[in-house]
Amino acid sequence: MQEISTKPYLLRALYEWCTDNGFTPHIAVRVDNGTRVPRQFVRNDEIVLNISFEATSQLQMGNEWIEFSARFSGKSHKIEVQVTNVLAIYARENGQGMAFPVDSAAIGAAPDVSGEDGPRSSELGPEESGAERIEHRETTASTRGDDEPPPDDDGSKSPGRGHLKVVK
Repeated sequence: MQEISTKPYLLRALYEWCTDNGFTPHIAVRVDNGTRVPRQFVRNDEIVLNISFEATSQLQMGNEWIEFSARFSGKSHKIEVQVTNVLAIYARENGQGMAFPVDSAAIGAAPDVSGEDGPRSSELGPEESGAERIEHRETTASTRGDDEPPPDDDGSKSPGRGHLKVVK
């Protein structure tokens, strides 16, 4: 019998930790053909999803799939993400969470759905894992339905993708 990965258990535990502390849990996801998300919000084959109780409906975090409904720009979408594609889970408010190893072979095989050229690898780094503090800058795509990008650290608004950076 094949052993079940610890990843889905860690995701559920960190989700519960976030909600128990009043934080907003977000997941960073590598997007491939098996991922069901609104493609217009995908940047460099990645998307950040707000998975809080307030932002989702019928959230199910299983051992192989994370499934829920969420609104993007006011329209409801069914979201389906393979647990193996989750790059990180963290609290939006303080960036605390966990990054997971990235299968670099699978990244190279993922289609470029963003329409942009450039590297497809995550800024988390292919070998980064474990309980690390993660800095977060909000992306333009969120499940809250915001059409306008949030301000950068300096207060200016600029389009583009958010960033996750592992801080040691």
